[in-house]
Amino acid sequence: MLTFGFLMAAASTFGQTFFIGLFTPDIEATFNLSHSEWGTIYMIGTLLSAAALTFTGRWIDQVELRRYALMVCVFLGVACLGAALTPGAWFLVPMVFLLRQAGQGLASHVSITGMVKHFHRERGMAVAIAALGFPVGRALLPMLAVVSIAVLGWRVTYVGCALLVFLVLTPVIAMLLRHRGGEVGTDNAEAETAVSATPATGAGAVRSEKPSPERSLSQALREPAFYLLIPGVLAPAFFDTALSFHLLSVASLKSWSPEWVTSGYAAYSIASVVASMWLGSLVERCSTARLLSYSLLPYLAGMLVLGMYSDPIWAWVYLALFGVGSGARATLIPVLLSELYGTRHVGAIRSFVATLGVIASALGPLALGFALDLNASVWSMAAVAAGSFALSSALMAILARR
Repeated sequence: MLTFGFLMAAASTFGQTFFIGLFTPDIEATFNLSHSEWGTIYMIGTLLSAAALTFTGRWIDQVELRRYALMVCVFLGVACLGAALTPGAWFLVPMVFLLRQAGQGLASHVSITGMVKHFHRERGMAVAIAALGFPVGRALLPMLAVVSIAVLGWRVTYVGCALLVFLVLTPVIAMLLRHRGGEVGTDNAEAETAVSATPATGAGAVRSEKPSPERSLSQALREPAFYLLIPGVLAPAFFDTALSFHLLSVASLKSWSPEWVTSGYAAYSIASVVASMWLGSLVERCSTARLLSYSLLPYLAGMLVLGMYSDPIWAWVYLALFGVGSGARATLIPVLLSELYGTRHVGAIRSFVATLGVIASALGPLALGFALDLNASVWSMAAVAAGSFALSSALMAILARR
């Protein structure tokens, strides 16, 4: 199960902004698009994906896990193949929709939600291990894609991505879940009840003796805690995606070379792994809401670093701080949702939260693009982002006290 979660998280790379952004120069050149035109297309496709994710994400609560995961794998392969065969600019919106829905949306969703549903004790560590796939994918796949694009072209590179999904990922997932054909999300509460009845020792014992309440999405939306949580989810999605999409434009304003900044993703990935694993063990002993409020502070510090310093070394510091925040959120948010609302309906709740995050990630690149067109300074943009993170952290602190 842990390997399954890890691989699906890594495979979500094909639909993440930082990966699709690698193809931006070639797509713009192929279809004669300006930066704003391609950015608008990307926003529309991402928003359509967000709208669909609310419905497709909740199916994990009704469909057996193995069948759902294999459908996601096939969908991801079709999305990559569709990108390679894009016949004209009119197909770019469907292309972005398919990649974002299958990769960033559903592959991430089935990875983390599968961990939340399957594991009761040590749930935080299970999510942290599965979430390692995100930074590993970020560290390895973009480098391979850049080489492939340079040698083979962007269309052949997407064909290679499709073959990787069809011939490697899908058979491996089928094998890993071969004994879980009947495990349906809504039935898993019985298994968790049985696990929680088993004597536990150590830090995990506290969690197993305090079963989470079971609340539906509609019930969650009527509770104030949900609205204290949401800003802490949306702010990182908005600003991290915006900066990933326009990273090279911001780097040029700081006189940082593209090669140097891109290599900084290694620091991002390492920091994300360390934060995710550390918090995965710490979450069993501490308040998840309080930890999540602290997890926004590295983002705040990263924005201050980006705005205040121009030496190239600070590019890596900024990326490493964002990596800490990213690793922390990947571990803490799914666990907190299960603590607040239980696991029976966590697929629907998490898919709704993910939808809001996708909407934020769609608007981020557009907003930052407008700011760049207006020649806003890096410091002014960073100051706005830092203020947003400070406010979101304060709201999360109120949630922790409640």
